[in-house]
Amino acid sequence: MLDARLTEQRNPQTREIDRLPATGIVALIQAEDRSVADAVAAESGAIARGVELVAATFAAGGRLFYVGAGTSGRLGVLDAAEMPPTFGTDPELVQGIIAGGYDALVRAQEGAEDRAEDGARDLEARGVRAGDFVLGIAASGTTPYVHGALARARERGARTGFLLCTPPSDDLRARHDVVIAPLTGPEVVTGSTRMKAGTATKLVLNTLTTGAMILSGKTWGNLMVDLQVTCAKLQDRAERILRATLGVETPEARALLEAAGGHVKTALVMGRLGISREEAEGRMAESGGRVADITGEAAP
Repeated sequence: MLDARLTEQRNPQTREIDRLPATGIVALIQAEDRSVADAVAAESGAIARGVELVAATFAAGGRLFYVGAGTSGRLGVLDAAEMPPTFGTDPELVQGIIAGGYDALVRAQEGAEDRAEDGARDLEARGVRAGDFVLGIAASGTTPYVHGALARARERGARTGFLLCTPPSDDLRARHDVVIAPLTGPEVVTGSTRMKAGTATKLVLNTLTTGAMILSGKTWGNLMVDLQVTCAKLQDRAERILRATLGVETPEARALLEAAGGHVKTALVMGRLGISREEAEGRMAESGGRVADITGEAAP
């Protein structure tokens, strides 16, 4: 294809995929997908650096912005949208920005990615500032919209990172605080980066935010103790967490959760230490919200 970008090259394993029956197509796609986890694992050091940068950003009162176009942008918006219900965060803490705006989430706006000035404008509209961290997401590494946003972020004093699925240039590495490049190889269908590159992107984004939230005290062990009780499923999960960690039955767990204003972590501290809501909230403020530091023990 005469293109240096890995994501635009032809996959020699799938040149005759159109001659296969459904079972053969599925087997070939799955064989290619199995390589994605290894490609992401090869970037563990860079991903860990990203986790540290995001956690430090949160600790200093900054925000995380994802900026992308197409699949990359949609995955960023998805990860950002899942933070409030999962970790009880303010919706402003993690924000996803996609070229073409809301409409691009449900219908492709391909031309929107070509305007670097739009990326700068859209990020500016979110009030990016020093202390924030902006992660550009572009499987090919070349999307003008993303580069425009990152250039504006640096002008405003924000830290920046780049997530791509093709070998990064030395200049790209020099420009950003972290570069994460899982090399997933040519796609099953040439250039269809919603596939392996998209899978790798979701794995990386999940790890970045989950790792940063854990470092920020948003879990007790592997328990989701900062979740927002916004539906029956999460109410049930919250009650089960209290039952498992406090050794109480459902009525007591429900009453404790109600007394804590629906906040699982507060209810945990109240029940574990036998203190009031006000005292529990004070202890959490002093400890940065880390239940293990407050109780002096690992999650049972």
